[in-house]
Amino acid sequence: MRHTLVMLGAAVLVLATVAAQDREAQRKFVIDRAKSLELNTPYVPPPGDVLDHHTSGYAKVMCSAVFISGLDPDFAQEHIGYFTGPYDSRAKVSKPVIDRAGKAVHVTMPNGVTRTAKYLGSQGCVTLPAGQKDVFFKPSLVTSQLPNADTQDWPMGDRLPSTPLPKEIDAAKIAAAVDAAFDPAGFTAAFVVTWKGRIIAERYGPNITKTTPLESWSMGKSLTATLMGVLLQQGAYELWQRAPIPEWQSPGDPRAAIRIGDILHMSSGLRIKAPQDPDFDPNGTYPDHLYLYTAAIDSFKYAATRPLEWPPNTVGRYRNTDPVLANYLIRLALEKRGEPYHAFPQKALFDKIGIRTMVMETDPYGNFLTQGYELGAARDWARLANLYLQDGVANGERILPEGFVKFVSTLAPAWEADKRPIYGGFFWLNGDSSYPAPKDAYYMTGVGGQTTLIVPSHDLVIVRQGHYKGAGPGGRALRKAVQTILEAVPAK
Repeated sequence: MRHTLVMLGAAVLVLATVAAQDREAQRKFVIDRAKSLELNTPYVPPPGDVLDHHTSGYAKVMCSAVFISGLDPDFAQEHIGYFTGPYDSRAKVSKPVIDRAGKAVHVTMPNGVTRTAKYLGSQGCVTLPAGQKDVFFKPSLVTSQLPNADTQDWPMGDRLPSTPLPKEIDAAKIAAAVDAAFDPAGFTAAFVVTWKGRIIAERYGPNITKTTPLESWSMGKSLTATLMGVLLQQGAYELWQRAPIPEWQSPGDPRAAIRIGDILHMSSGLRIKAPQDPDFDPNGTYPDHLYLYTAAIDSFKYAATRPLEWPPNTVGRYRNTDPVLANYLIRLALEKRGEPYHAFPQKALFDKIGIRTMVMETDPYGNFLTQGYELGAARDWARLANLYLQDGVANGERILPEGFVKFVSTLAPAWEADKRPIYGGFFWLNGDSSYPAPKDAYYMTGVGGQTTLIVPSHDLVIVRQGHYKGAGPGGRALRKAVQTILEAVPAK
């Protein structure tokens, strides 16, 4: 028996070694291919001190946790948002001061500089530039025109049917999947499963309810894609037109060739640094990808002034410049039409599919930072996902243009060229079987374990949101839950 176990252990080690070698070979291929296409343009790192950026991010996530999610400040310090305010940097600065009267959070660095994030209501929490006491735009109140959710049936409201689960569903396995998702080490905050649009499983962590807006991070990129889809359906843009970014319109500017579809494919080719770059050096300069959250600048202008690193639609990279520019295009279209920018998502999308809790945060200039600074309840992410399962149609109205769902869920050409079957149009693809689900599955995802998985072959949506500290165990727990759910529901 002992000999058999030793042999099995050796086999597992060999497989793990081979897998690691394959990953390294793939990484080298991606890096070498990018170098062969690279343009001779300069890279200028973002200005500012790293701890200052970390403190800015820390103040913002604390502000959102306290004033939007309603979390206890001490809990939030330990569990929330390490991405822009890393845990080790928190020990180097003051304990956040929660100013409930002023609706702000202040964090002071050892040099005496205080970074402040201020709660602005409908625009969420915004980090102010150092020394600045207010933002550079007039905050606006955004209200839903929907009736009270408790008076309407799901999905337009929150009333659920009292009838038992459909007989096709294995209720015991669904219950086991929910239990698996709530591994205590994972700090799961919310878990919602829908089948054919009906909620078949739901549970929340301590002090979290079905209407609690939670940190959602880069799931907001998929929300950004959806808002662009709304504008495409309305005729404001065409998917494959050249992106009319004002900064690119000078004669001879090579960025003028970037199309809207290239931006949604994370294939614009703009030169920045991001933590998911295959050649990213964590000991190098502060990455622009994070700077677009923490710098308290006009994010649209910063993204629009980056040079090309590669020709458009040749290299795929997960970089925040692209969703920031998509949001820039959204603002340009609405201002051209004379429509209120901040009210557009609620009016044109959320009210049409039952979403009431989504908070889209901005930079100090009022530009949406929904590449990751947005908060929403799990049920609302499920509502958004079901719009995709319904091919962009809700309540008989086409919200997204025909073919848009296929576009976002189909492998982007530049990523295919890198032999990475993992990215579509601001949605991740399950082409590498990251989840134990069919390869037609695609998903919204954000750091800290935020996931909304769409499985068309099973009419299934699985939403999992968690507190950042449990990201690793929470992700493993989610994969176990997904596998069990797929055993519990029938395929089409």
